[in-house]
Amino acid sequence: MKDVSLDLIKKYNVQGPRYTSYPTAVQFQEAEEDDVASLHQYLIDRNADPHPISLYFHIPFCFSLCWYCGCTKVITKDQDRGDLYLNYLEKEMDQVAEMLHPDSEVVQIHFGGGTPTFLKPDQLQRLGKAIHSRFNLTNETEFGVEIDPRKCTREHIQMLADIGCNRASLGVQDTNEEVQKAIHRIQPFEQTKQVSEWLRGAGIDSINFDLIYGLPLQRLNTFRKTMDDVLSLAPDRLAVYSYAHIPSMMPAQKLLNEEDMPSTDEKLSMLQLSISYLTDNGYRFIGMDHFSREDEELSQAMDDGTLQRNFQGYSTLAGADLYAFGMSGISNVGEYYWQNTKELPEYYNILDKNESPVAKVLHLCKDDKLRHHVIMQIMCKMGLSFDEIEEKWGIVFEDYFSSSLERLSELQADGFVEVSNNKITITERGRLFLRNIAMCFDKYLNRKESTRSFSKTV
Repeated sequence: MKDVSLDLIKKYNVQGPRYTSYPTAVQFQEAEEDDVASLHQYLIDRNADPHPISLYFHIPFCFSLCWYCGCTKVITKDQDRGDLYLNYLEKEMDQVAEMLHPDSEVVQIHFGGGTPTFLKPDQLQRLGKAIHSRFNLTNETEFGVEIDPRKCTREHIQMLADIGCNRASLGVQDTNEEVQKAIHRIQPFEQTKQVSEWLRGAGIDSINFDLIYGLPLQRLNTFRKTMDDVLSLAPDRLAVYSYAHIPSMMPAQKLLNEEDMPSTDEKLSMLQLSISYLTDNGYRFIGMDHFSREDEELSQAMDDGTLQRNFQGYSTLAGADLYAFGMSGISNVGEYYWQNTKELPEYYNILDKNESPVAKVLHLCKDDKLRHHVIMQIMCKMGLSFDEIEEKWGIVFEDYFSSSLERLSELQADGFVEVSNNKITITERGRLFLRNIAMCFDKYLNRKESTRSFSKTV
């Protein structure tokens, strides 16, 4: 990546999707009664046979507001609200569990938020028991949780281990105190270190840290210090995200002082530093914002072709049916995406009627499924074979995607992709521009629909 100039990065730093799904959530439609009925029947029919299952649980509560955050959340200090929320998660789990084939096994679980460790240890225990009693977990089930080190005790960690958690992702963002004050998230590094030690002591050895570059008061030297700090704890993975400043869509961001934000050149220099610094220290740049130790599963999945991408980012488990629980959760099973309501009172009211809390839905057409396949090949396998696509989908690739290949030509000229021998291959330097490459195959963007809902691609 060291030979990619700042000018070239700026050229391609445009707004675009992150492709945790295709089509993206922007295309989801308000769910009518008939849509929900059709979805329900599809799920019943699909579950006539067993399928690997992935479960996501959205815990929306946070004790305080981080001003940069764009997550769907509820700010409260009342932890007793967790008990009421668990009542409704159990209702929703019952709705899904009764549809599943009894032999379907859960290969993956993820607790996201919000702040999952907002829940007290006994509440986490209750949630764990609810999951184990309704779904088939195995000794190999990958079970991850997002943790806020500021609100996490040794008892939290032990309970997470007791219910089967084996992976953890810690929100760090930045270790500099002045930056932390600017974003309203004071988190002394000792807290992060302590929680990491508790995790490993409890046998939860797979640890990821989330960092963000582009925050107020960040500078190149302070961000290098942040990376020094987190690398001293030897994480297995890191996610280094670009801060997306979209105050029109995320009102809390209006509280940030825009004058304190690094310039575009400074921000992109932090990106360059992240890639070079982490790769020099034994991590592989998987693509997008993800880095993995060279001997870690994510790196191995990239090598053996089993890497996949979903709403939690990159994963090693491909092909599982994803069921999401809680307000705002997004599910993906077969040819359907659907999203629960984002409003907590409405989520409760709908489940009180024994109805499904689905608010938006998208039934994929053949073109959606084909383009999803192509885009995920780009994002996860760093290229694709025309012959494989043609055989699977019954098309002539160069005819079907003629306009996409034309759009790809500029990226090819800049050395990010190679198109030859009926193949598209992403070059090493092209990993930085995966979103731009995938955008060439996005039917909805190519209709010139607005990209204002999306963050910058680099």
